[in-house]
Amino acid sequence: MPGGDIVRIGHLKTVEAFQNRLEALGLALPCDRHILTASDSPLAQPFPFSPASIGNRFAIHPMEGWDGLTDGNPSKYTRRRWRRFGLSGAKLIWGGEAIAVRPEARANPNQLYAAEHTRRGLAELLEVLRAAHRQHVGGTDDLVVGLQLTHSGRFCRPTLRNGMEPRILYRHPILDARFGVDPNHPVMSDAEIRSVIDDYVRAARMAADLGYQFVDIKHCHGYLGHEFLSAVTREGPYGGTLENRTRFLREVVHGIRAVAPDLRIGVRLSAFDFVPFRPDPIPSDGRVKGAGVPEDFDHCLPYTFGFGANPKNPVVPDLAEPYQFLDLLERLDIRLVNLSAGSPYYNPHIQRPAYYPPSDGYLPPEDPLIGVARQIDVVRRIKARHPGLIVVGTGYSYLQEFLPHVAQALVRDKQVDFVGLGRMVLSYPQLPLDVLRKGEVNTRAICRTFSDCTTAPRNGMISGCFPLDKHYKKTPEAKRLREIKKADRS
Repeated sequence: MPGGDIVRIGHLKTVEAFQNRLEALGLALPCDRHILTASDSPLAQPFPFSPASIGNRFAIHPMEGWDGLTDGNPSKYTRRRWRRFGLSGAKLIWGGEAIAVRPEARANPNQLYAAEHTRRGLAELLEVLRAAHRQHVGGTDDLVVGLQLTHSGRFCRPTLRNGMEPRILYRHPILDARFGVDPNHPVMSDAEIRSVIDDYVRAARMAADLGYQFVDIKHCHGYLGHEFLSAVTREGPYGGTLENRTRFLREVVHGIRAVAPDLRIGVRLSAFDFVPFRPDPIPSDGRVKGAGVPEDFDHCLPYTFGFGANPKNPVVPDLAEPYQFLDLLERLDIRLVNLSAGSPYYNPHIQRPAYYPPSDGYLPPEDPLIGVARQIDVVRRIKARHPGLIVVGTGYSYLQEFLPHVAQALVRDKQVDFVGLGRMVLSYPQLPLDVLRKGEVNTRAICRTFSDCTTAPRNGMISGCFPLDKHYKKTPEAKRLREIKKADRS
């Protein structure tokens, strides 16, 4: 359990108490006292998106569910998640799923991937989502659905039998040792990179053929697209200068525009990164697991291995290069941008702030509200500098019952265009509808960031909300998960 002076959100019973907690932490986070409904709500306002509009300001983030079939097709669990995305009321479905562009690019053996034999399955997901939306919400003319395309890079794990099968772009002085990358393991060749680019183009053409309105070229969370952005030490046309490090994106975009000119393109970006963290080896207060501490980075200063990290002090964001990257997106006529941070593999507290860590994580080194506010502030700064971008924010789940109060203020003040929801919709997909129609939330369904949806897949199981979703409570995995967590505490 986290200790120190962290106050759990659930202990704050009123908006005033929440605002007082923000003040005590010195956080300038906007928060409306009352939730507005219907046309009065900033969250209900449509956003222009030619040829029509996006119906409200809620978005659903792409997820990697560990619940597909091993042949890359969706399972009943996958279809259930997408059905719940549809009934959520959110009008922007950002990617829905992290779809690998080739089978060996998967981060887990049950991740979906794009291939001719999965075409029908990917089409069914879109059909299931739209049908649920029509049934529970209304028309789909203002519903926009995309597909996230990804290659897992150094975190490839396409089979359980072989463990990690990394494809790396350069030698990382900390991550190579952390994840057991052999010193003789080859880096990806330029020819292999060009082959992967072809895979992205083929997958995007399939998405367009199936009726998806955009694809996301994933550049976040330590996966391949993200690693390109920090490949300063790589030689050749895909490393070194920022011009070279963005060549992968430019060539993917050029290829997609040649085969699917009407398909929109978006980018989910880790706007900043930190050096990897690890549990403190000497936990205090009798705790089993230590709070997160940064790995020793003195031997690799200036730290050039974190895109958006200060090279002299890589636990502080530096947006100089991210701003240049976003300038490039505008030149490429890419307006859809979904902003995240860091990686769930090596610094999850900045990526998805939580009170309870996953089994392979560490206790929060700071009040998770600080992590939420850090992401919101970075998004605010980016939106102010790039007002023409359509910006989706991330990291709101830890706000829990105060999420709509903060979200409403952020959208009204034009600090963000869309409020993105990830793990929150695993436990509570109806949150957008309840906020927009009732002006309230169901506190019994709210995600409390127990991190079971991460602990389960880390241990080879499907990802879902085991504490709050009755469907997952009944599964054999729920019992196994309880045993794993009990062992972790002993």
